[in-house]
Amino acid sequence: MLKSLKSKIDTRFGFFLLLVFLFWAKTIFAYLTDISLGVTGIFQWFIMLINPIATTVLLLGIALYIKPKRLFYWLAMLLDLANTVLLYLNVIYFREFTDFMTVNTMLGYSKVNQGLSQSSLTLTNIHDVFYWIDLVIILILLIMKKIKMDPRPLPKKFGFQITSLGFLMLGFNIMLGDMDRPQLISRTFDRSYIVKYLGLDSFTVYDAIQSEQNNKMRSDANKSELTSVEDYVKHHYADPSAVTFGKAKGKNIIIIHLESFQQFLIDDKIEGQTVTPFLNSIYHSKDTYSFDNFFNQVGQGKTSDAENMLETGSFGTAQGSLFARLGSDQTFQAAPAILKQHGNYSSAVFHGNTASFWNRNNVYKNMGYQNFFFASYYDVSGDKSTTYGLKDKLLFKDSINYLQHLQQPFYAKYITVTNHIPYTLDKEDSSFKIPNTGDSTVDNYFRTANYLDQSVQEFFSFLKNSGLYNNSLILLYGDHYGISNSSNPALAKTFSQDPDHFKSFGKNPSENWTPYDDAQLQRVPLMIHIPGLKKGGIQHQYGGEIDVLPTLLHMVGVNTKSYLQFGSDLFSKQHSQVIAFRNQDFVTPDYASIGGTYYNAHTGEAIEHPDSKLRKQMAKDQNKVKEQLGMSDSLNDKNLLRFYKNPEFKPVKSNDYNYANDLQQLIKTEEKLGLKSTSMYSKNRDSSLVPLYKTDAPEANHKSTGENRLKVTNPDDSNGS
Repeated sequence: MLKSLKSKIDTRFGFFLLLVFLFWAKTIFAYLTDISLGVTGIFQWFIMLINPIATTVLLLGIALYIKPKRLFYWLAMLLDLANTVLLYLNVIYFREFTDFMTVNTMLGYSKVNQGLSQSSLTLTNIHDVFYWIDLVIILILLIMKKIKMDPRPLPKKFGFQITSLGFLMLGFNIMLGDMDRPQLISRTFDRSYIVKYLGLDSFTVYDAIQSEQNNKMRSDANKSELTSVEDYVKHHYADPSAVTFGKAKGKNIIIIHLESFQQFLIDDKIEGQTVTPFLNSIYHSKDTYSFDNFFNQVGQGKTSDAENMLETGSFGTAQGSLFARLGSDQTFQAAPAILKQHGNYSSAVFHGNTASFWNRNNVYKNMGYQNFFFASYYDVSGDKSTTYGLKDKLLFKDSINYLQHLQQPFYAKYITVTNHIPYTLDKEDSSFKIPNTGDSTVDNYFRTANYLDQSVQEFFSFLKNSGLYNNSLILLYGDHYGISNSSNPALAKTFSQDPDHFKSFGKNPSENWTPYDDAQLQRVPLMIHIPGLKKGGIQHQYGGEIDVLPTLLHMVGVNTKSYLQFGSDLFSKQHSQVIAFRNQDFVTPDYASIGGTYYNAHTGEAIEHPDSKLRKQMAKDQNKVKEQLGMSDSLNDKNLLRFYKNPEFKPVKSNDYNYANDLQQLIKTEEKLGLKSTSMYSKNRDSSLVPLYKTDAPEANHKSTGENRLKVTNPDDSNGS
C-alpha cells in the first residue's frame, strides 16, 4: 500500500494532490486552534471543512501547466509556500487583533509593523511548527530524491480540467455559503463571515477587489468635489437653540444603544404587563428631552449605519455598510475626537461581541476612540451569551471594572445585543409572558425588550449609587427596527391589547395595513436625560438619527458650524423636518412619500390627486432628500474629508490606538496623573466601585454551562444588526 501511495506521489498529479491535502490540513488546523470562526451546526462545519479546497486547487493548479520538470516542482512549492505565509500571517494577526489581514494592511508597512512587529515573538506558539513542517519535510525528500521528480509533462487539457474543477468547487462553495448566510458577498459586515464560508484565499481576493474598487473611486476624487459639499452644509446649517446650547457642558456623556428597539414599545402593554416600565419612566421624566417623532434612517448597514450617523453626522452608504466597506481607511471627524479636542473627553465603547464585527476594531481607531472593550475583555462563555454576544445585564455589570478607570469627563458608548433577532433568552433570564401572534419573532421580541429594560434600570441604579448620575448626560436611542415589514401584520395583532396607545402611530388596529404604517413603525426612541434638568418633556418635532450629533454637540457647548454634518440641531428653529430614509422615501409632519405613493400624515390615507401647490411642495422635498443623501454619499464614498481643512479639528492618527491592553493603559494613566486623576476609581480613594453594582442576572451568581455561543452570528439578519 505504501509503495502504491509512493508511486502516485512520484507523479506530477500525485505531488499536486499531496500539496493540496497538506495545505487543507493545516488550514483546518488553524481554524480549530488559532482562528475562531464561530462555526455552529453540521452545515456550517461542512462548509468550513471544504472551503480551503477550491482556492488551493486553483492556486497550486497553476503549476500543472508547466512542462519543464524542475520548474514544475519548484513553482508548486513556491505557490504552497506563499499560501502558507498568507495563512500564518493571518494566524499571527488574528492572535493580536481578532481580525484578518486586509490587502491594504499587507501593502502598508506602518500598519503591518503596528499589527505584527511590536509583539511578534510573544504571539508565536509551539504548535506553529505544524504550519511549516510539511514544507521542510517535502523539500528534504525532494533533495534526497525520496520523492522523485516526474519528467512527464501533463497535457494542457488536463491542467484546464483541474482549473475548471476548481472554479466549479468554488461556485458550489459560494452557493452553500449564500444558502446559510444570504447576501454573503453583497452585505458583508464581518470579515470572519467570508473566511468561514469561503476561506482565507477567497477573502484575500474579495478584499483585493473591494479595495481596488474603493481606491479607484477615491483616486479619481479631487478637492474641487468637496466644494459642493461644503456649500450644501453651509447653506443647511441650523443655529443652536439658546435654551439648550451648553446645557450639559462638561458633563460625562453616556450613550446607550438600544438594539432593535422601536418607539411603539414605550408605554406598550402585552398580556397585561408593561413591556418597558423603567424606560417609560425615563421617557416621561422632566429630566429628559424625549422625541416621539424620531425615525431610524439606516440602510443595509443597519447597526453600523446608526452608529455612523451618531458619531459622524453623515449617512451610511447606499449599498452595504460604510463601516465594513470603507471604514478601515476612512477619514472621520467623529464625536470621540471632537469631544477630546473641545472638552478633553476620554472615550470608550463597551460591546460584548467580537472586535471585528462591523469592522469596529478599525473604524473606532479612525474615529478617535481611545478604548474599545469587546468580547475578549469579558467572560462570554456558555449561557452568558446569546446569538450576538454577552447578555446586556452582564455587559453593564462587567463593564464597571473598565468604566471606573476612565478619566472624566468621558464619552462612553454601550452597545446592547440581547434585544436582537432571533430574540432568544434562557428561561431563567425572564418570566415575561409573551403573546401568541403566530410569529415567534414578534412574540419573543417583547420578552427581550423587557430584559433590556431591566438591564438599563440596573445600570441607572449603579450610576446613582456611584455618584456618576448627577454629573452625566445619558442619551438612549434605538438603532433600527426590530420587527421587519413582513412581520408587521403579526405585530398588529398585539395592538388590540392596547388600541389607544397605537393611535399615536397613525394606525387603528381594525384597519388594513399599508406601506405608510410600515413607515410609521420606523420610529425609534431618542431620550436625552440630564439629571436636574426639570424642564424636559416630550418633543414632537420630526427628526432622525442624522440629527443626533449636532444636537448632542450643541448641548455640551460645541458649535458644529465648521463640521461637515448633514443633520441639524433638533432644538433649532431652523431644523428641517423632512426626514430622509436611505431608499429616498421620506416623512414629514404633514405627508410622507413611501414607495412612490404620497400619504396624508394626519389621516394615513393615500393622496390620490394632490393639487398643484402640494405637488410642487412634495417635489421640492423629494429633491431635498436626494440632495442630502447624495452629498453624504459623495463625502463618504470618495473620502472627501481627507481634503477638508477644519481649523477647529486636528486629524485623527489611528496608529495612536491599540485595543489589546486598554485596562492596563487606563491604570497607567491614573498612576501617571496621581492626585490629578479624575477617574471614579481615583476619586474613590483607589477603591473599586464594582461592589456597588447589583444585578439579578442568574449568570452572575452561578457558573456558566461551558457552551460558548458568542459567535453564533448565523441567523438571517435581514431584520437586524
